Amino acid sequence: MSSKQAIILFTKNPELGKVKTRLATTIGDEKALAIYKKLLQHTREIVTPLEVDKILFYSDTIIQNDNWSTAIFMKKVQVGNDLGERMNHAFQMVFNLGYESACIIGSDCYELNTTIIAEAFESVKRKNMVIGPTFDGGYYLLGMNKLHSSIFKNIEWSTETVFDDTMKEVENLNLSSHILTKLTDIDEEKNLPQHWK
Repeated sequence: MSSKQAIILFTKNPELGKVKTRLATTIGDEKALAIYKKLLQHTREIVTPLEVDKILFYSDTIIQNDNWSTAIFMKKVQVGNDLGERMNHAFQMVFNLGYESACIIGSDCYELNTTIIAEAFESVKRKNMVIGPTFDGGYYLLGMNKLHSSIFKNIEWSTETVFDDTMKEVENLNLSSHILTKLTDIDEEKNLPQHWK
């Protein structure tokens, strides 16, 4: 283990018709898949320089010979019925491996960069939780130094109340938290950066 911190990456297997489905309703499946692949590349580029261990969780099956090098990324598969269960399981696995803190990100946020993730890892050394809100009411990053399973329960995923409901639970547990800068997730065509359209 090269560090006591790990980044958990949640990705969907890049298959036609299965990624960015809300985006695909207006731009079509093929374009949506191409954009998702760009987002995966962006995510790979921003996490590679981080001096933390990197654990990639695929949505369905592990792809051995893809662009995610096994020299850099430990590969796993997500387990659980909904996003909350899947994230809880991933954090549980990482803490069971002996890591002192972990941050999770998806691959939907083109505004996310290495500096913001590094800030998250610094914050979670001092605070119980770190969270990066998105303009649509969700979050692009969540970090903690101990598993708090209840923050993944009773959340209506993919709604505009995800961040607020999560923060209510953080307060209920009396946890200290650091809020990162608010960013845009790409879920619909209006979220796309101009040069990607």
